[in-house]
Amino acid sequence: MTDASPAIMPTYNRLPVTFSRGEGAVLYDTDDRAYLDGVSGIAVTNLGHQHPRVTEAVAEQASRLIHTSNLFHIGLQETVAEQLRAVTGMENMFFCNSGAEANEAAIKLARRYGDQKGIASPQIIVLDGAFHGRTLGALSATGNAKIRQGFGPLLDGFQRVAPDDLTAIETLAAEREDVVAVLVEPILGEGGIKPLGLDYLLGLRALCIEHEWLLMFDEVQTGNGRCGSTYVCEQLGVAPDVLLTAKGLGNGLPIGVCMARGIAAEQLGPGDHGSTYGGNPLCCAAAQAVLTTLAEDGVMQQAAVIREAMLSALHDHLSDTGLVKEVRGRGLMIGVQPNTPTDEIVNRGIARGLLLNIAGGDTIRVLPPLVMTTEQAGELGAGIAAILNDVAQQEGHQ
Repeated sequence: MTDASPAIMPTYNRLPVTFSRGEGAVLYDTDDRAYLDGVSGIAVTNLGHQHPRVTEAVAEQASRLIHTSNLFHIGLQETVAEQLRAVTGMENMFFCNSGAEANEAAIKLARRYGDQKGIASPQIIVLDGAFHGRTLGALSATGNAKIRQGFGPLLDGFQRVAPDDLTAIETLAAEREDVVAVLVEPILGEGGIKPLGLDYLLGLRALCIEHEWLLMFDEVQTGNGRCGSTYVCEQLGVAPDVLLTAKGLGNGLPIGVCMARGIAAEQLGPGDHGSTYGGNPLCCAAAQAVLTTLAEDGVMQQAAVIREAMLSALHDHLSDTGLVKEVRGRGLMIGVQPNTPTDEIVNRGIARGLLLNIAGGDTIRVLPPLVMTTEQAGELGAGIAAILNDVAQQEGHQ
């Protein structure tokens, strides 16, 4: 189904539903029908809909000041930067509006780092199957040929290797002297919820230290409480030089950040990069409320509880355990790979009042909010099981 209005470019195959309001883990359409939200606006509304602290902060800030530009000091931006420093150990931040923009900033930062080392054409190692955004630089780094098709010539300067293959990166290190950075998602999101191995990530850290490369983590989707910690690198014990985030940081308001430490924090100065809207008072008010909530309310501990309730219900209600090939991910970034076709699953979910998503072509991507109750999580898991049971029964009759 394409957009109903010819005034909208048809860049999305939108689902046949329009939402008018939300509360917690539930969205309501224009007919006031309720839907259990298993998508969270694609890992954005991590604190659910109408979260009281975020709503109050945004409404209060909107009543006073929305925007000034980065020509001036922005107190709330500096407050959020200090909150992020305390959580991540990063030294300084560039504020922008989205994950793609955060990745663009990281690409520029890495290229400047290479330029400072006297490298004429700096190379960044990226992974097959990765997704870093749809702007031209981020698209060039993205390991999905289908979404890159038709938009060439893309940027040079990226060396693509298979995930979890340290040997391939060691080979590049031996063959090239122009590599300056490695950019990875700790858990491939659009690629099918595929966590990179801990040994692999530790190996990357060691190689980056050995060869004086920057290790850059794209935590746009994994971050802001989604996986049970503010950023998943905390759980992994692997400290990147550049940490990128967006999505859940504003719980729906557009804000992204490129964070840097060490030599990476020394690369960009006045005039090297900018954003008209980046880190404006309104979006930073939302981010401050999100980070404060994550730090104080124990909400991130709910990720494991909700995950367990959802997956227990899923397995309990399957007519055949063989219908699910694998469950992947961390916390509330969950990939359920079924042994049944996935092409009807999203629409079947809509019919049942469940919001689901497909990633990597064959994986049900489930991204519930941290405020979902265990009862709702059980309902979501049982609903997914019922859909898989129905699809399997239909396939059996063909």
